Parts: sequence; C-alpha cells; structure tokens
Amino acid sequence: MNMEAFAACLASFITVLVITPFVIKLAIKIGAVDRPNGRKVHTKVMPRLGGLAIFIGVAVGYFVGGVYKEQVTGMTVGAIIIVLVGMLDDLYELSPKVKLAGQLLAAFVVVASGLKVDLLTVPFVGTFELGLWSYPITIFWIVAITNAINLIDGLDGLSAGISAIGIAAIAVMAGMAGKMLIFTLCLIILGSVIAFLFYNFHPAKIFMGDTGALFLGYAISVLSVLGLYKSVTLFSFVVPVIILGVPIFDTTFAIIRRIVNKKPISAPDKSHLHHRLLALGFSHRNTVLLIYAFGLMFAISAILFSASTLWQSILIVFALIVFGELLAELIGLVNDQYKPFMTFLRKLLRGGRKVYGNDR
Repeated sequence: MNMEAFAACLASFITVLVITPFVIKLAIKIGAVDRPNGRKVHTKVMPRLGGLAIFIGVAVGYFVGGVYKEQVTGMTVGAIIIVLVGMLDDLYELSPKVKLAGQLLAAFVVVASGLKVDLLTVPFVGTFELGLWSYPITIFWIVAITNAINLIDGLDGLSAGISAIGIAAIAVMAGMAGKMLIFTLCLIILGSVIAFLFYNFHPAKIFMGDTGALFLGYAISVLSVLGLYKSVTLFSFVVPVIILGVPIFDTTFAIIRRIVNKKPISAPDKSHLHHRLLALGFSHRNTVLLIYAFGLMFAISAILFSASTLWQSILIVFALIVFGELLAELIGLVNDQYKPFMTFLRKLLRGGRKVYGNDR
C-alpha cells in the first residue's frame, strides 16, 4: 500500500476538521451566506463557503502526498479557477453565463496542458482518432460533470456524501488498476470531504456552497479524464456516468418532468428526488441516508461494470435504467399520473394471466 497516500489523506482530514470553524466565522463576516426561500429546505441563514475548507484540506494533502512533484499543473490551475468562481458566486451570486465562462476557462486550461482523450474505441466497430474533436469533447465532459454535483446540493450533507461515495469508487478502480496518482488524489479529496461532513451532515453548521459543489464536480471530472487518458472505449465513458448516477438521474427526470408538465426546462421547482422523499414522510436525515444508499448502489455497479464483459456491462446498464424508471414512477418524480413502465408491466402480467387461464 502507498503509505504516502494515506498520510496525505489523514493530513487533509485533520486540516478540514481544524479549519472549518474558522471558515464558518469568515463566511458569516463577509456575507457568504445562504438565505432561506420557498424552494429551500433550511429555515435559517447559513454560511455557505464550506468548499473553501475542503479546498484547503486538499491543498495540504497535495503537498504531504507529494502530488506537486507530478505533472499536474493544468489540473491545479483549473482547480484554483473553479474555486475562485465558486467563492465569487457564494459571495455575489454570479450569473449562469459568468459561471459557465469560468468553468470553460478551467476546462480549457486542463486540455491545453495535454490532458485529453485522443482515441475512441467502439465495440465491434474499431478505433478512431478524435483529432481536433478531442478538445471540445474533453472540455464538454469536464464542464458537464463539474455541474452534476451542484444539481443535488439540496439537503445537509447530500452533495458531500454523494461526492465521497463517487470518489471512493474511483479510488477502488484506480487501486485495482495500479494508477497511484489517481488513487492518491482520490484519498486526499476523500479525507477532506469526510471531515467536512462532520460540520455539513444534518443538522448542518455550514453549506459547501458553489465553492465546494463546483470543486468536487471538477475533481471527479478530471479524475475520470485521467483514468481515460489518451485512449478510451465507448463503454469506459459510462463508468463515471454511473458513478454520478444520482445527480444524473435527478436531472434527467427534472427535464422529463418539466416537458410532461409543459413548463420551461429552466423553471425551478420542489419536485427533485430529495423533495419527493421528504414529501413521502422520510425525515431529513433518513432522506439523505437513503440517497446515499442509491449512490452506493451506483458506485458498486460502476466498479462491477469496469470489470465486466461487454454483455455483462449491457445487462448492468439495462438493470440500472429499469431501476431508475421504477423508482421515479413509485415516488412520483414526474407527477402522480406518470407511470408508463408500471402500466406496461400491469398489461404484460394481465396478458400472461389470460394466456395461462386459456391453457387451462
């Protein structure tokens, strides 16, 4: 085992435990707070600069673990840009266009440093050089996943916990593949996030804010690109998508919900996964723990997927899609009338009973 990686993880953990109370005071002093409104679950003003504590913890682990010796300048500069954008948003609530511009800049810095996917292998077809397409594809990948964690930041400890589960899954796969740089980075981030959860789990003392959500999304996106570096099979792209199954599931059905209910896709609402579970009677804490369980299921599926044959991989994806659709219909994630799959199953079962009855 790489003891330097575990030492870095411990250093990050201790740093965040010690520094977060100071970040709470700083956030309140400079006005980086989250005020309650009709869409939010919390009922009092909360400091929301917690991502700064996570980043400081990661920075300490970065030096303790010797990561600074590696060729990660582009990743590091991109991370600093993302954190600055997040801090400015937590302070001044930047417009979506300005936030996107900052994310694109960070992604461009990463790609300009040489970290991009150059080859794509499609099963049964062959291998293709992406050429100039490697730049926009990698940039889109980083920006899309950077935003994924931000989409589920609705309950105490939810985004941090889902991020920790996803990063742990990447660490397991990196360890199995002998990719020690990715493994070390994962442990450093994991140490910081787990320590932050001591202050962020319900009842939270501080929110991670956009500083934390964007930084963790960025970290997962870059770690996944590192894992896919240079050459990637089409199915390898699916692994980080499965790891981020919870936010992707919630976002997908948010879009479906707004289309079915004839509302603008950008329209805010209180029908996300955590809202529906709360409406069904689950407590704040139990809702978060239940979504953690979903995240863990997706993480284990991603690990199994990475070690599976082509047909086993297809079966795993199919099972996850069926599970997601059934869950959405059971909890009314679109609306109470949206139950196409359950209706299909009922018709199928009725048809089977008729055939069985005629045989008799």
